[in-house]
Amino acid sequence: MRSSFGLSLNRFSDDAILIDHDAPGMVHLRDEIASAARCDAKVLIAGETGVGKEVVARLIHQTSARRGHAFVAINCAALPDTLLESELFGHVRGSFTGAYQDKPGLATLADQGTLFLDEVGEMSPRMQAVLLRFTETCEIHRVGSDRVHGRVNTRILSATNRNLSDRIASGEFRQDLFYRLNVIGITVPPLRERVSEILPLLNHFLHHYAQVHKADLPTVTAPASELLLAYSWPGNVRELKNVAERIVVRRQHAPIAPEDLPREMRYAAAPVMPGASADNLVAPVKSPGDGAWDEMTVRGKSFWTVVQPLFIDRELTKTDLRRLIKRGLEQTQGSYRKLIDLFHMAPGDYKRFLAFLYQHDCHLAFHSFREPRDGQGSRAARRR
Repeated sequence: MRSSFGLSLNRFSDDAILIDHDAPGMVHLRDEIASAARCDAKVLIAGETGVGKEVVARLIHQTSARRGHAFVAINCAALPDTLLESELFGHVRGSFTGAYQDKPGLATLADQGTLFLDEVGEMSPRMQAVLLRFTETCEIHRVGSDRVHGRVNTRILSATNRNLSDRIASGEFRQDLFYRLNVIGITVPPLRERVSEILPLLNHFLHHYAQVHKADLPTVTAPASELLLAYSWPGNVRELKNVAERIVVRRQHAPIAPEDLPREMRYAAAPVMPGASADNLVAPVKSPGDGAWDEMTVRGKSFWTVVQPLFIDRELTKTDLRRLIKRGLEQTQGSYRKLIDLFHMAPGDYKRFLAFLYQHDCHLAFHSFREPRDGQGSRAARRR
């Protein structure tokens, strides 16, 4: 497999297949990666969940002059502030409960190499300020320390699935930090805009998982291919990989028919009409957050089997999780006890659920969802 880098992409990652196509969008993306690899400037990689932003970041690193040093990645959306700062910059002994010894942070481990900040748009305002100072000074200030522990020479690559311009306008993201991180901007297009790549990618992943699971290589019928092309792939390439593995595991002998595909594809994909263009192959589909809501409230699945795995796999962000909680509290009038029942958890999961929300900074105050009592409402009306 050859690329516009003049290097074998298989040297680096099997996932490099995600961009090794001759479609115009992928040729442009490879050119942008090659250009970014020739310098040390900061890069902000934008794109929907599952399009392969980390693959792009790794290829930039692995084709750059820093390839002989560490590539260190961290998911900024998966950790609360205190842990995120400690993971990035380290801590000193005794700085918090469990800090039994000094620990260097990931920024130090990435010295001379590359530090990849995934989902940087989910950082809190405080952590944005901390990161801004680091991008300006490259100084390492460990949690609990009153002094600087030196400077590092690390290249910062970051990624987001959010529109940071909108978040800047709403006051959720610092404009000065955006300009610091977005020296070079690269956008990875979603799979629904790369229709010609769906079947080649599927075939690649089918071969891969057939080898992994020591199974027969399945074939895909024409009607099933039509559904695959018509589906809008909200989870992008990550979802396509999961579908390919599911097909290999479940259907080891017979050709893949439409009924063998996941239910959401059979119901959400629009039929492909003869002569339809790629633009007409995209059917509306629910967001991952809406899908998770339906899985719990309509199909009766538990929060722990639907939302938590998606959140851990980064298919749901903190913003998505907060929206689900807000939607639930609107129905329960601010009652977290009733939310346990709405999300089909066991009554004994109440404390575990709250701990999960607090840990990831997704707990919402319930007061605004409570309806005022009649007396309070009447007094408020009289005041108005």
